[in-house]
Amino acid sequence: MDTDGFGELLQQAEQLAAETEGVSELPHVERNLQEIQQAGERLRSKTLTRTLQETADVKASILLGSKGLDISHISQRLESLSAATTFEPLEPVKDTDVQGFLKNERDNALLSGIEESRKRTFRMAERFYWESMLVEWEHDKQKILHTLLASGEDALDFTNESEPSFISEMGPPGRSAMDSIEMAYARQIFIYNEKIVNGHLQPNLGDICSTVAECLDDKNVSELWAMVKQMTDVLLVPARDALSCRTGMEMQMGFVRQAMQFLEQSYKNYVMATVYGNLHQAQLGGVPGTYQLVRSFLNIKLPAPLPGLQDGEVEGHPVWVLIYYCLRCGDLIAAMQVVNRAQHQLGEFKNWFQEYVQGNDRRLSPTAENKLRLHYRRALRNSTDPYKRAVYCLIGRCDVTDSHSEVADKTDDYIWLKLNQVCFEDDVTSSPQDRQTLSQLQSQLLEEYGESHFAAAQRPFLYFQVLFLTAQFEAAIAFLFRLERLRCHAVHVALVLHELKLLLKSSTHSAQLLTQEPGDPRPIRRLNFIRLLMLYTRKFEPTDPREALQYFYFLRNEKDSQGENMFMRCVSELVIESREFDMLLGRLEKDGSRKPGLIDKFAGDTKAVISKVASVAEHKGLFEEAVKLYDLAKNPDKVLELMNRLLSPVIPQVSAPQSNKERLKNMALSVAERYRSQGITADKSIDSTFYLLLDLITFFDEYHGGHIDRAIDVMEKLKLVPLSQDSVEERVAAFRNFSDEIRHNLSEVLLATMNILFTQYKRLKGTSSATPARPQRVMEDRDSQLRSQARALITFAGMIPYRMAGDTNARLVQMEVLMN
Repeated sequence: MDTDGFGELLQQAEQLAAETEGVSELPHVERNLQEIQQAGERLRSKTLTRTLQETADVKASILLGSKGLDISHISQRLESLSAATTFEPLEPVKDTDVQGFLKNERDNALLSGIEESRKRTFRMAERFYWESMLVEWEHDKQKILHTLLASGEDALDFTNESEPSFISEMGPPGRSAMDSIEMAYARQIFIYNEKIVNGHLQPNLGDICSTVAECLDDKNVSELWAMVKQMTDVLLVPARDALSCRTGMEMQMGFVRQAMQFLEQSYKNYVMATVYGNLHQAQLGGVPGTYQLVRSFLNIKLPAPLPGLQDGEVEGHPVWVLIYYCLRCGDLIAAMQVVNRAQHQLGEFKNWFQEYVQGNDRRLSPTAENKLRLHYRRALRNSTDPYKRAVYCLIGRCDVTDSHSEVADKTDDYIWLKLNQVCFEDDVTSSPQDRQTLSQLQSQLLEEYGESHFAAAQRPFLYFQVLFLTAQFEAAIAFLFRLERLRCHAVHVALVLHELKLLLKSSTHSAQLLTQEPGDPRPIRRLNFIRLLMLYTRKFEPTDPREALQYFYFLRNEKDSQGENMFMRCVSELVIESREFDMLLGRLEKDGSRKPGLIDKFAGDTKAVISKVASVAEHKGLFEEAVKLYDLAKNPDKVLELMNRLLSPVIPQVSAPQSNKERLKNMALSVAERYRSQGITADKSIDSTFYLLLDLITFFDEYHGGHIDRAIDVMEKLKLVPLSQDSVEERVAAFRNFSDEIRHNLSEVLLATMNILFTQYKRLKGTSSATPARPQRVMEDRDSQLRSQARALITFAGMIPYRMAGDTNARLVQMEVLMN
């Protein structure tokens, strides 16, 4: 019976196998019972351990299948591009496989395009990165160099003896970093600028700044400003080209003449002070005049007995000594008086000197000059009377190599003597020892002798005088600027020369403080005026921005190498560093009107200045400050663009007092309220994004506050996400028009909306059974509506062409599954 049963079973199995083989559509599987059991176990374990991500894959397959897309076919096509992870070319196929060859070529073309695009993107990103780094480094390098070079131009000394830094001088916060002298100068600069901006005639800045010296009771500073006023009193017409003007013969003759007059008047004042301080010994007498003054001076300071004094005496004093000191005091008439009294002992010198006194610019005629020089070489070069030799060299401008140290024992005397011997006309007949130009004298003093010869560190005013009186203004200013206690004087001397258009300025703002540029005649030096002023103001910019702005006004016509106006650049940096936006640039009142700031006094187009500062703030990442500045500059497009950028990251956050979101929200609401009341609009896309972000803030505030019904009402009005299957296509199409600021928050919007639906679903399920006020059918309809809305969100999330952050899709699917 058992055999019959097994036989019948076998017959049925064979019949079933025959029927199966006849169906060509089904695959033929040959497995024993053990293999079938193992396969079943694997399927069971896979089903039991299915992850949430796999559930999402199933949902995605269903969604795409409903749209006619086969996800398995798409997966196979993607997997076929196995080289996509490395973007390496696929292996070549056999030549006989035409279809495979074409497919391979197509895949290789796609991969090569992807790889080239990737490489190009990385190259562009790297280039932009390094360009940005170089710009930032160049800016920081300039700041570092400016600060370091402020303590020394030739070398950087990091020893303990270095000058104190600006930081240590600033003192406690809120206290001015300017000392009393700097404040006194700043007040004069304010007075000068007030006259300029109010349209008055341009005053003399030198006269204004010299009043500071009167208050300081410092003889050296008083002499410095007297020297500046004397040397700058040569300009007949405004100079268009400072270099050609400064190197012109007429201007150089004027400099030499002014310098000699200064030295002569200074020496005469010294003689008068000496005489009136020793009246009994001087025996001045009642006859006024330089001759009597010099004679009385010699009664007190008679030169030490020198051997070989010649040609007799006049009233008890050697004749050549009297002539020399009268010349030293700048009185040619007094010297002529001495010559007339001793004319019988002086021979032909009387005629030469008379021509010298009557001639223009203290110059003999070429004929007389050659005769005097010949007489000097033959009879006087080896004379034992130093005063006679000095007088002949002054009158005939000969033997310029002789320093006359017995007579000119002081630096002032030496400079005066050399300036008297400077020649301007071309005299080819003169020997090199009888000819000295102003350029040769300048080179000798600056390059051959230099600071060490004149002990500049111990006597800075003297070395400044040596350079300034020889028309080396830039070198004198740069030297004085290196000394911290005298820096303010140097800066204001430079300002005076700059306003008179006598200053030789560097062609680039990044040059050193003092440079010699190619093409300039030696020993011409140029001063980096921009760096000088920026170094000076850096000390007090944080504490005294008003005063710094006054100095920056002198840069209104200066431009850097990129053509940027230096006044606007310095003002923008000043505003950013000091954060005194309202004081410097003005502020907006509640009615939208602008209260003027300090900049209104100096700039006709304040909007351009404010826009420049706003651009710098934006570049530095100070977006909130940039918003206020663009608002001040009446640029609503930039205001709303930056507000969108600021609001986007904080929209999903919980609002809390004093929080970042709360501050930005209040700021945005004030802008929106003012713009709506005044009818101000920006670009349509920017404007719509701004107000949509504000609405999203309202949605999240209601959501976080637990008012889910009001929150879902807000979302329904916004029509940002679909809440029904019929509106999915419409919302997907509208999504393409949204800006990145909106798309960035889409994940949080979907999660919050789904969470609201899930909360409403749980609340619905948690209520009691149907009541007369709430029929069963109404509850079922509401249940169906909530699940339909959830499915619409899932469908929308799967259809939009946007990669959402994190596990958004998984969380959405999880909540939707829990609602089924």
